[in-house]
Amino acid sequence: MPAKVIEVQKNSIADDLGISAGDEILKINGQIPKDYIDYSYLTSCEELNIWVKHKDGSPEIYEIEKDFDEELGIVFQSAIFDKIKPCTNHCIFCFIDGQPKGLRDTLYIKDDDYRLSYLQGSYVTLTNLTQKDMERIALMHLGPLYVSVHSMNGELRAKMLRNPKAKNIKEHLNFLKNNDIPFHAQIVLCPDFNDGEELKYTLNELYKFKSVLLSVAIVPVGITKYRKDKLKTVDKEKALECIGLVDEFNKKRKKFPVCLSDEFFLIAEKEVPPAKYYCGFGQIEDGVGALRLLKDDFEKRFKKLPKKLKKPIRITFGTSKSAYLTFKIFQERLNTIENLTVEVVKIEPKFWGQDISVAGLICYQDLVDAISPYNPTNLIIPSVMLSPYTNDFLDGKNLDDLKNELNCKIHVIKDIYSSKEFFEILF
Repeated sequence: MPAKVIEVQKNSIADDLGISAGDEILKINGQIPKDYIDYSYLTSCEELNIWVKHKDGSPEIYEIEKDFDEELGIVFQSAIFDKIKPCTNHCIFCFIDGQPKGLRDTLYIKDDDYRLSYLQGSYVTLTNLTQKDMERIALMHLGPLYVSVHSMNGELRAKMLRNPKAKNIKEHLNFLKNNDIPFHAQIVLCPDFNDGEELKYTLNELYKFKSVLLSVAIVPVGITKYRKDKLKTVDKEKALECIGLVDEFNKKRKKFPVCLSDEFFLIAEKEVPPAKYYCGFGQIEDGVGALRLLKDDFEKRFKKLPKKLKKPIRITFGTSKSAYLTFKIFQERLNTIENLTVEVVKIEPKFWGQDISVAGLICYQDLVDAISPYNPTNLIIPSVMLSPYTNDFLDGKNLDDLKNELNCKIHVIKDIYSSKEFFEILF
């Protein structure tokens, strides 16, 4: 895929030159950038020659003089300009393998690209690294990386990833340690595979990498109704077991950042821990501490709200199963404000099945089915329900479809860890 421009920031160098969305960057100082890493390095010069192919097909070369740290103001369609490194694993818990046919093509892409891990925080297994990849990581010090560890037992990891190369996890992590490359570790917990004693072993082995290990996040396996195998989900008993195991480990290994995702506490019917538990929220995008951040932010901002609005307003929140109880608490507090009516609607994941509880997987039809009976006037949904840089839902419909079908105002919240945007709508 080319270095295709999707957006140009206003009043930037690129904007002044006339570069626009749809154009392609072909070369920078005579070199073809393979990814955004190359682009950042090549454009750090004070004098640039940039070859551009405009969206109408016409070529143009720009000569640019700028400050060393001055950005060009270009946003790309993808951070990878050549081919994405594909995943060579066949994980027992692979979510992509648990999808039905007929969704957007991009949902079936199985990437395992260290560059996306460095640039965007996606998780990689390191099983497909070449010698050139490792040399580039070391030379450019590309960290932190986000590593899907799952188990430090090589044989078990190879079994879970269905890839014999997966057993080399200790060698790969030693490479990161020896080259001082920081990383975050993720463990997808699959009952009867990497839980219990195996989880203890994995945590103890990861402790040996504490000099470069920034955080360890444990998330429960997500199983859709389309899977044909018999993987077990994390139930209340297993969630409580894991909470106890991690608490015990953390008491022994103080200042070593091991955290369970919010889902464990919701399944166990326990309050999410205080902010200090999450050690800086290093894996917030994986649902580790998201509810705590949101709760704390809400409490801070709610204290500053007036007791009465100037005019009546009715707000409907469409939430995932995982966030529903938190928003019900917000609803109770907000409805004490005169002239404000707040409703919270839980979106049942009929498309995926009841074991899927996160907002990022809510489909258009499930949203419409849940919200329609309420006849909302102002609907608030999180941006994670939409594909990045678009207004599209997972199942092909978009925000315009939603607005027309519900006949109401739609407010999309970009920062799902803060209540700031909620209150800006009200006030």
